[in-house]
Amino acid sequence: MYNKLNAEDIKKLSEIVGEENVLVGENISPDYAHDELGTVEKMPDALVRVSTTEEISEIMKLAWDRVIPVTVRGSGTGLVGAAVPVCGGILLETTKMNKIIELDSDNLTVTVQPGVLLMELAAFVEENDFMYPPDPGEKSATIGGNISTNAGGMRAVKYGVTRDYVRALTVVMPNGEIVKLGAKVAKNSSGFSLKDLVVGSEGTLCIICEAVLDIIPLPKLSVSLLVPFADMKSAIEAVPKIFRSKVTPTAIEYMSRDTILFAEDYLGKKFPDKKNDAYILLTFDGNTQAQVDEDMKAVADLCLEIGAVDVYIVDTEERKKAVWSARGAFLEAIKASTPEMDECDVVVPVNKVDEFIRFTHKLAEDMKVRIPSFGHAGDGNLHIYICRDELPDGKWEEVLNECFDRMYEKAEELGGLVSGEHGIGYAKKGYLKDQLGDVPIAIMQGIKKVFDEKNILNPEKVCF
Repeated sequence: MYNKLNAEDIKKLSEIVGEENVLVGENISPDYAHDELGTVEKMPDALVRVSTTEEISEIMKLAWDRVIPVTVRGSGTGLVGAAVPVCGGILLETTKMNKIIELDSDNLTVTVQPGVLLMELAAFVEENDFMYPPDPGEKSATIGGNISTNAGGMRAVKYGVTRDYVRALTVVMPNGEIVKLGAKVAKNSSGFSLKDLVVGSEGTLCIICEAVLDIIPLPKLSVSLLVPFADMKSAIEAVPKIFRSKVTPTAIEYMSRDTILFAEDYLGKKFPDKKNDAYILLTFDGNTQAQVDEDMKAVADLCLEIGAVDVYIVDTEERKKAVWSARGAFLEAIKASTPEMDECDVVVPVNKVDEFIRFTHKLAEDMKVRIPSFGHAGDGNLHIYICRDELPDGKWEEVLNECFDRMYEKAEELGGLVSGEHGIGYAKKGYLKDQLGDVPIAIMQGIKKVFDEKNILNPEKVCF
């Protein structure tokens, strides 16, 4: 179906980006064969590092004419194999496209290249008294990757997800044509929203080269509450009651004692409290102390009324660092506790979170496997990890497949979906097809064909 790269192709790629930016064979690090989780592996035939939209355009013209597959990669922090070149061909790395082009304080936008890291963007706008609200846990991910997966994160409860902050995109189509989608305007009812199709498409439709993103004035104050509960059921049941109290926290995270202990061991730092089985971590922001205090007190009183063991105010820098560094390290801490693991990134209705977590505890008992979890209690997005520990090869694959089958089946039963923010990539596409059914999949495949008739851009991903 696809042509292999030959010496003439390598020569042309070198002419486009410079010989030093085209790597082949043993010159490509094995790290480029996988993403962060490492469950999907395949080496590219060539790694090409690009610096401009025009370079990408010329590369795609070559790939289109020669029918060579192209996969785009940012920092490689994904967890579902979306940036793994499973068909070989060209792996296009965009991390050198890392410029913040413009901050427009009048229109409340920032324009960036796709290789800008989330933590770089967050720091830049904050220095200018603004905030970019999407806040995924992996701060070293690129903005291009965040857009490609419609990343959410901890502040989604109050502020929404990446798609809500993308005003316009400059993209390169699979045939090399440079196209602008959307505009730097506050409203747009001018035909189909094509840029919204690109957000969350995991690099299968076109290549993101520039993005105009919404920003908001930086809230002057931010305070967190750490609320311990005797059990996870009580902790999760508090969440819809908090929403009904008409207070909207910036974030509502849940965590178990076991996960906190993993993070303590991994970081070598103490968590403020670890005596209880379950915790919810809430953040409140605003522009006046009175507003933040009022919201915080209302939620603290409610939590104590419905059975919280205590309420800790996380207001000093030391406490904030202890709590949020632990929360940020959960994935790496669990990963360090086992030789291999895989992730289930389901999203369920908020009032079904407790039922799903209890289901995973029962599943762990049935399958005799460890299944730690944490996640965004405020929007129902759960991060659940199946850990291999001492399981031998054959048994591990059997247990893993059975756990995934049962968890995705349970999520669908509860009205949930396969992925809340990490995407489908290569690893989860079978589950997406099972859940959506023939008609939605056919529509998605039809859209792919319009964008990419030759199916050269990130093939074998999502449902293609």
